[in-house]
Amino acid sequence: MTAGPADVRRAALALPETTEVLAWGMPTFRAAGKMFVTMPDDETSFAVRCPKLERGELIAAEPEKFWVPRHEAGSHWVRVRLAALEDLAELRDIVLDSWRQAAPPRLTDTYGDADRA
Repeated sequence: MTAGPADVRRAALALPETTEVLAWGMPTFRAAGKMFVTMPDDETSFAVRCPKLERGELIAAEPEKFWVPRHEAGSHWVRVRLAALEDLAELRDIVLDSWRQAAPPRLTDTYGDADRA
């Protein structure tokens, strides 16, 4: 089964204080107002927050899954190819990790590892 944009939307909106906002002609998802997922209109990938220092290692380890468009090279974002995901659990983990980077501590402190299941 290949994950799709609806799966990304469900995973993002399941997280506390997440809203969907249309920006730059595409859906974006925000935790307490801070963006953590975007869905470009090609619907084959989505973008998530990723520290620059970790991004290179992530892309080198799984280039078929992760990539960065040239225009986003200076950002703290990485794209994820939907077709390359192993399953919906992996999609949820990636979205959750990005949410944790954007959400305020009052949310992340109360959303523990037990909620990852």
